[in-house]
Amino acid sequence: MTLIVAAVIVHDNATNRVVLLQRSQNAKFAQGMWDLPAGKSEPGEPVTETAVRELYEETSLTVKPESLKVAHIVHGAWGVEAPNGFLTVVFAAHEWTGEPETANPASTRRFVGSIPTPSPRYSWTHRTQLPTPSAAVSIAGLRCHLMDGNSEARVPTNQRAGRFGPGSARGLDAVARSASG
Repeated sequence: MTLIVAAVIVHDNATNRVVLLQRSQNAKFAQGMWDLPAGKSEPGEPVTETAVRELYEETSLTVKPESLKVAHIVHGAWGVEAPNGFLTVVFAAHEWTGEPETANPASTRRFVGSIPTPSPRYSWTHRTQLPTPSAAVSIAGLRCHLMDGNSEARVPTNQRAGRFGPGSARGLDAVARSASG
């Protein structure tokens, strides 16, 4: 079964900044790296709802599913917890409420075995000053979005979701469901 992942670019056009978080050294993936808020879909969960949920869980920022625009799609043959491959849908959001912080420390605390790991560190980062080291998959989606200069970056035409057109999330949940099982 293909693992479905959603990542969210929170892009403040007025200041040309994006929200990034630094994963802990004990994270399951991208240990110590800067990354977009991201996470895997629950069984049967629409990928747009995954994006909304994960963004809130990791940053306390709230977005409406209809305000998300597809920025990039990445398909990988293998990944952490994804021996059969993964599909990461990177969304862009230009409208949100809240400020980045841990929304609910009890529900977002990560554990390695029985050891709690620290919450991620957040940063509003200017688009020309992306920190390193960074997580390759989601940051590739961010770079693609930033090169396009708008919230409706082109979905690669060799991806299944490309048929829905630039920036469109319409029908993407159905594609993600079919890929996951």
